[in-house]
Amino acid sequence: MYKNLRNHIESIVPLTDEEYTLVSSYFKIKFFKKHQFMVTEGELTSYNYYLVSGLTKLVYTDASAKQHILAFAMEDWWDTDYQAYFTQTKATLSLECLEDTQALCITLSDFHELCGALPKMERFFLEKVTRGFLASQRRILSLLTTSVQERYEQLIVQHPALLQRVPKTQIAAYLGVSREALSRLGPK
Repeated sequence: MYKNLRNHIESIVPLTDEEYTLVSSYFKIKFFKKHQFMVTEGELTSYNYYLVSGLTKLVYTDASAKQHILAFAMEDWWDTDYQAYFTQTKATLSLECLEDTQALCITLSDFHELCGALPKMERFFLEKVTRGFLASQRRILSLLTTSVQERYEQLIVQHPALLQRVPKTQIAAYLGVSREALSRLGPK
């Protein structure tokens, strides 16, 4: 499990064995069952999660109880309610497991301590945040400027494995359409 994290970090910054021993000491292993919540709306968010295995969805529930799927995360991805995590306030989002999930997690205080103890980890996390920010911008622009058909085709190209693991009702919610509308989509 920790080997996955090391490979993930070393795709951006190299680590000596001693440095990786330090890094791994800041993470806890957590196991979650399918349908279990890693982050629950209205509660404090203790951890940022690196997914070793499994699949999650990040959801916002509006005032009319409609769920809006902001993101899916799978192996080698990070996820949490970042606003709640970094501001140490109650979550406005929920992170639910769609499969049994194994994660390595880090508290905010350990995150800051690790970055202070090993500055190259700041560079690693900056790169991850930058990539996440760019992906969020692309998603927002896609929602504003492309058709549902185009968004569906982008999803197929960018994350083909996701379509095999996520129920079509959830894919439809992610794309912002009904299940029926999704069933009418297909390659053109």
